[in-house]
Amino acid sequence: MTTPVEDVLGAPFSAQTLNLRPDDEGPVVATLVRRTPIGRHRRAVLYLHGFVDYFFHVHVAQEWVDHGYDFYALDLRKYGRSIRAHQTVNDVTDLADYDEEIDEAVRIIREEGHDVVVLLAHSTGGLIAPLWAHRRRGLHLIDAMVLNSPFFDLNGTALERGLLTRVIDVAGRFLPRLVVSSLASAYAQALHTTNGGEWDFDTSWKSIAESPVRAGWLRAVRRGQKRLNAGLAIDVPVLVITSARSGDGRTPGPHHRDSDCVLDVEHMWRGARVIGPEVTVVTVEGGLHDLSLSPTAVRNRFFREVFDWTATHVPDVQRLRPV
Repeated sequence: MTTPVEDVLGAPFSAQTLNLRPDDEGPVVATLVRRTPIGRHRRAVLYLHGFVDYFFHVHVAQEWVDHGYDFYALDLRKYGRSIRAHQTVNDVTDLADYDEEIDEAVRIIREEGHDVVVLLAHSTGGLIAPLWAHRRRGLHLIDAMVLNSPFFDLNGTALERGLLTRVIDVAGRFLPRLVVSSLASAYAQALHTTNGGEWDFDTSWKSIAESPVRAGWLRAVRRGQKRLNAGLAIDVPVLVITSARSGDGRTPGPHHRDSDCVLDVEHMWRGARVIGPEVTVVTVEGGLHDLSLSPTAVRNRFFREVFDWTATHVPDVQRLRPV
């Protein structure tokens, strides 16, 4: 673990490298981003991003700070700030590998004086987070979870969800870095300022071109989804918040401005029923896949829904630390 330095986002964000166990490609790190100053609030939130993604959501951090939380985000191993030259980007063969950096991030957050921790996760992060919470149940590491359009199942044909998944399970074991598919680029293109979108993210970390999908990663995801849909026992309150509808992810068009064009929202609603005893499902009309990147009026509703929920489901602690 290194000393925090100024983040690529600039002040008031800092970044801290977390040194993890090496894998078959060599040294591995994750990156813990903070919105400073830390320590004013006794509640904190930890953000986990999705596939081919990283934390750049300055406005999300500000919303949580304004609602009484210190803000942290993880760039997971081989994503964003954590990519190293010797690595296959966005690559993992078991979602449980991420337990190491989540554990360490939560430990640091607790050590820095926070009595309450909320885990906020998007898309693939929204699959990783509940699986982690299920494995860590009973340890009181977090107090609540917010899942923004979680990747609870594969948005594909019956053939892809059935026979090809079984083929990938074999191929992913023996040829984990074999490219078997690609992530469509129309959604990311619609978000970026170069195509009339609102967001100016680093396209070397969140690509607006098609991104390779490797057999080992897809095998890990499908195994994680199978485990989730068999039923989890998460022992904290969970909010699953989604768009009201899905759209065609491969064809550019106006639907990329008002629907989830990456995943099937019905998969999210179905998965929400089996992950724990205290799960709230909310839909946001006109929401994009990452609801926090939706047009202004829609994302404002997203934030209202989230903070209305946290007001009743997150333990109430004194807002400001005692002087």
